[in-house]
Order: sequence, then C-alpha cells, then structure tokens
Amino acid sequence: MTPRRRAHELIGEKAASGAAFITMGLTLAIFGFMGWLALPLLKTEALSTLLAPIWQPDQGRFGILPMVGGTLAVALPATLLAFPMSLGFACFATHLAPVRLRRVLKALAGFMTGIPTVVYGFSAVFLLVPLVRQLGERGSGFSVVAAVLVLALLISPTMILILITAFDAVPRVWLRSFAAMGATPEETVWTLLLPQASRAMAGALLLGLGRAAGDTLIALMLAGNAVLAPTDPLGPARTLTSHIALVMAADFDSPEFRSVFACGLLLYLLVFVLTLLVRRLSRGPEA
Repeated sequence: MTPRRRAHELIGEKAASGAAFITMGLTLAIFGFMGWLALPLLKTEALSTLLAPIWQPDQGRFGILPMVGGTLAVALPATLLAFPMSLGFACFATHLAPVRLRRVLKALAGFMTGIPTVVYGFSAVFLLVPLVRQLGERGSGFSVVAAVLVLALLISPTMILILITAFDAVPRVWLRSFAAMGATPEETVWTLLLPQASRAMAGALLLGLGRAAGDTLIALMLAGNAVLAPTDPLGPARTLTSHIALVMAADFDSPEFRSVFACGLLLYLLVFVLTLLVRRLSRGPEA
C-alpha cells in the first residue's frame, strides 16, 4: 500500500468516525436539552399533574394522558393495518408478479416514499374526510379513523422497501432448489421466504410503528386535535406530535411550555426503544 493511499484511507476513517461522534453528540445533546427543560415536571409533586387525564392549562391542569392515548389509538391501528398490506405487496413484487411487473412495483414503492406527507394529508382532507363524514353519519370526518387510514398508507412504502430487501437477500440457489422440487411460487413464499425473513418482518413492523408514532402532519391535519380520550373511532383525538405543534406558550418557564418537552422526551424514548429492538433483531440469525 502506497503512503498516499494510506493517507487517503486514514482521512476517510477519521472523517467517518468524526461524523459518527458528532451525530451521537447531537442526539445526546437534544435528549439532554429536552430532559433539562422537562425536569421540573418530572419531580414527584408535579408528575401527578403531568400524568393526569385532563389538559386545561388555564386552570393549571397539564395532563398529557389524552395525547398518549391519542398517539396509541392512531399509531397502533395504522401499523397493524399497514403491515399485512406491505407484506403482501412485497411478496407479490419479489416472487409472485410477472418479472416485468416486479420492476414497476418496486419502483412504485420507492416513488411513494418520496411523496411529501402534506400531499397525503391535503388530499385526504378533500377526499377521505367527506367520505368518513358521510359513511359515519356523525361527526366532522376529522377523526381517528381518517388519520389511521392515511397514516397506514404513509408508512407502508417504508415497510415495503425493508421487506423487499429482505426477500431479495434469500439465496437464489434455495429458490431454484424449491422450484426444482416442484414447489409453486405461493408454496415457496410460505415455506421459505417468510420464515427466512421473519426478523426483517419484525424489524419492519417496529420501524413502521416508530414512523407512525412520530408523524406530525397526518394527525395534525386529520385527527381533529380535540384533547379527549380516544374512545370513538369516528371521534377526534390529539397525538403527542400534534400537541407539540399546537401548544403555544408565551411564558417559557410555565408548566404548559415545559409539558411540550415532556411529550418530546416521551416520543424520544419510544423511538429509542424501538430502534434498539430493531438493531437487536437485525443482529441475530434468521429463523
């Protein structure tokens, strides 16, 4: 190895490690900043106020439980709805569709990931919300179900691409062996593809959940944003992300202002745990 090439490799190694440390430092700094601002509300006497089911800042009530419930009511059903659709799409795009159509479907999934979130939300305001209002025969149409349907569509492309990558990683020799034994494409998918990609499927599910919980615009535009416990699918709800976007506090030292950072801290921890689970799954051997 020439000294010049060695110098280039050393510079690249130092640049990569520096970028990694900077990214880690910024992440920890953001986490520490949110924790520092939310700390007064995390003390014992103030924590009960934060974990209350009522948000009425003009009366000194800063409970974020309705927003936690709203986040779960929107993110969980959206993920559970998007996962089987994404799984079916990925199976069809990799092994069941005609060869020429597979490329089109994969390109379509990649294209959908680049569509801005506001396009989904804006389209749903004029197309889906009136339909929900008409079919539900009550409410304004801005509801949990409207947000769930659009959010499921939003997170599906990400899950599809993860699943396609996992399915394409199955060794071709195994696929040819199954074909030589007379297995149909459906049998190959069911007995080979899905078991081999089980960890990737779990990872896609967790990443989809994190994407759904962290999205702001869809919930903000479609869920209705009422600070109520989400007991009715056709009723409104407010998620943690939309709550952060909506709360305006002039006093930076007020509990109302600090509660926003408590919401951010909770979302941060949720995404962090989901990321750790995904990394743990990706390190293990395939089933």
